Amino acid sequence: MPAYFITGTDTGIGKTRTSSALIHALRAAGHARVVGMKPVAAGCDWVPGVDGHPGQWLNEDVAALRAASSLHVPSSFDNPYALPDAVSPHIAARNAGERIDLSHIEASFHALSQHADAVVVEGAGGFIVPLHEPALADASGDHGEWLTSADLAQRLGLPVILVVGLRLGCLNHALLTQEAIVSRGLTLAGWVANGVDPTMPERAANLVTLQRRIQAPMLAHWPWDPDATPEALARSLSLP
Repeated sequence: MPAYFITGTDTGIGKTRTSSALIHALRAAGHARVVGMKPVAAGCDWVPGVDGHPGQWLNEDVAALRAASSLHVPSSFDNPYALPDAVSPHIAARNAGERIDLSHIEASFHALSQHADAVVVEGAGGFIVPLHEPALADASGDHGEWLTSADLAQRLGLPVILVVGLRLGCLNHALLTQEAIVSRGLTLAGWVANGVDPTMPERAANLVTLQRRIQAPMLAHWPWDPDATPEALARSLSLP
């Protein structure tokens, strides 16, 4: 079963755009039941229930992944942690009285895997964004340990696709993230160059440097186009 972990050089650089396009590309390749998963979503709006169904906290990235997916599952499977505050996940979890548990996320992923032909997992923020901070002890005095999105990627053990937001500073961010992925024994299956700054100077030269320095195939190069649909982007996305 194809499954990938999508990470990025920062927040707001196109992970959801890439994840949604990848879902469509997998569907076009013949995988009938493809589902997106956002294990931790920080920044949600409350959606009231209708027709007797309970309300829920809903993140716009999660909504986009569900719209792209061909398999619809319980929200506890594709988004185990929906946190109201749009801040770093470990702070959002603290504010919500939650503690992010990687075992719970892993169980949700395996539940999806039982029903799906392919799963696309989108991480939160950048690759090493904190999910739990040990200094924030619970009532028992248990400080736990540092947990990050990188630990989650290791726990799931999936090939990683890196989304590079093309803007000033992307070279450093991309190469540092590549080192962090490889140092954890994970496979960097490919990367996507996603235009996020239409005025970026020396864009072409930066792209050449990224192609020479990132040790994985470039799966897509998308220029700045906020109106591009996931379906359209999928047609220019190579599968790893």
